[in-house]
Order: sequence, then C-alpha cells, then structure tokens
Amino acid sequence: MLRLPEIPLGLQYPTTKTSKQTSEDENLSIGKFGKMMLEMLPEDLAFTVFVPSEEAFERDLRLSSNESLVGKKMNDDTYAIMSRVLGFSAVPRRLASVNVPIDKELSYDSISGFVLYISKEEDGALTVNRVRSKRVDLRKKGSVVQIMDGVIMDAEFQQSVQPEDQD
Repeated sequence: MLRLPEIPLGLQYPTTKTSKQTSEDENLSIGKFGKMMLEMLPEDLAFTVFVPSEEAFERDLRLSSNESLVGKKMNDDTYAIMSRVLGFSAVPRRLASVNVPIDKELSYDSISGFVLYISKEEDGALTVNRVRSKRVDLRKKGSVVQIMDGVIMDAEFQQSVQPEDQD
C-alpha cells in the first residue's frame, strides 16, 4: 500500500519561512466572504474551494465586507453573488496542492459544471483558470481551501458584475 506524503498546511507564496498558523489567522486570511461561502457547503461532504481573497472580492466584484454585511447576515444581492461564485469555485472532492503535478494541467468540473483548469507552478502556487493562489491547503470543515488572488467565474457572470464604465 502506498503512503502519501504529509501535506503542509497553509502555505503562502512567496514563502519566506514556515510558522504555525492559529485558526484565528486562518479565518482572517479566508475572510468574511470566504467563511460565508464555506458555511453554504454541507459539512459531511468533501470539497475543494478556490476562495477569492477579500481584496479580490472588492476589486473584482466590488463587494466590501463592511458595506455588504450587517452583523453576520448578508443582503439578498450579496447572497446571490456569493452562491454563484461558490458554484464556479468549488469542486466536489478534496484536492490538495501536493496532488497537482508541477507544469501539468488538470481539469475538474465545479459544482455548477464550469470547467476548472488547475496547474501548479514551481514555487508551489496553484493557478486556476489563470487566477493564481495566494495561500494553499487550508483545512476547514473537512474541505480543502485555496485562497485565490482573483474570482473564478465564467465570462457571462464576469460581464454582469463588471463596472459600467468598463467594456
């Protein structure tokens, strides 16, 4: 029987030195929107979720956690956007960065049927549909969370959330 190598948890890129992360630090890196995305998933099933960073939510979707959230609840528009982003960025299986070969592209269907093309760079960062990871292999509720420096979405949804002053 083969024994898989131990998976390092919570790697950041570029890596300068390793340190143990507390769950509070991990929650901060996942952010409020990322945490809400994970809460939408069933706890008894395994997923890999490519969660946009807080900066990516603000930059790409114009969502600010300060404006969109009242306490811990979302408004209806924010909930609709979050569930759509979750559909594009969640794969119904655990996929740690160690399972992605360097310079080889893998493809998986997200829960909405959107195809995700996943590759790993030499420094260990994952790239999914041309969006690079900021942090990989966080574990939450039995799922693997990859923090991305952008929002994974199809062209139609991207056009619907694009600012009016852009083409």
